[in-house]
Amino acid sequence: MTVTNNVTSDPELVFDDSGLNTWTDEERFEVTGDRLAEYAAATNDPIAAHRAGHIAPPVFAIVPVFEALLVPAVDVLPVELIPRVVHGEQDFHFHRPIKPGDRLVSRGKMIGYEGLENGTRAAIYLECRTEDGELVNEQYVTTFVRGFDAGKAVGELSPSHRFDDALRAHPPVATVTQHVDDDQTFRYSPAAGDPMPIHLDEEVARDAGLPGIIAHGLCTMAFTSWAVLTEVAGSDVHRLKRFAVRFSKMVLPGDDLTTTIWRKSGADGITSYAFETARGADLVITDGLAEIAEEA
Repeated sequence: MTVTNNVTSDPELVFDDSGLNTWTDEERFEVTGDRLAEYAAATNDPIAAHRAGHIAPPVFAIVPVFEALLVPAVDVLPVELIPRVVHGEQDFHFHRPIKPGDRLVSRGKMIGYEGLENGTRAAIYLECRTEDGELVNEQYVTTFVRGFDAGKAVGELSPSHRFDDALRAHPPVATVTQHVDDDQTFRYSPAAGDPMPIHLDEEVARDAGLPGIIAHGLCTMAFTSWAVLTEVAGSDVHRLKRFAVRFSKMVLPGDDLTTTIWRKSGADGITSYAFETARGADLVITDGLAEIAEEA
């Protein structure tokens, strides 16, 4: 084993490339209006159709695929590295919103990875369909294996959604201030089906080297989604075609967040917006991208 700048390169820890592009077992999920309303309330979503459970908030799309989220990583990564895996980026591609009564079938596969100086970036592709085969959404999840360089690049990575720094020379189209409630994680956890103890137990979080309970990254992403929808999409989730972020820093209960949105480009009836979310001077969400259709 060699260690350089806290990055491990161990010839005994080898990625199993035969696990790439291997679909997981199918996960099934039945959508109810009550579950949609619970998720909207747990993310402070102000959009009436979401709060009433008539249509899903966009980031609810993670809930039906959650059980399959890390299974592809287990098929490729050595088991010793699984504790080092963090959720680095999330990229939703929407074909239509989820609605009550949907019976969804989800599956996923790891499509590639790339060894880097500070760790290894790996891409997981997930698809969510109805039982009749209608494609509802596609998702690219970028995971990051902290402190381990796989030493090579194999397969494909997630599509790019990098922020263009030139946008800072122009005034934003909107700025939205939001507050993370003290009990946010305790509401989000059951609504999302995410029981990770670092979001619920102070002692466990501190033992993991954290300052205390931290907010779920996808809860923060949900905050940014309704900020974008209310400001540039007329609060209409049907118009949202793509929504992507990179998780940059942790968010704590009680934090105030500011999401800043810039118009990036427009063509063929789709306008692209770039955004970032900050806690004070610290960016907690970077490389945000939203693609909004002119009409639903």
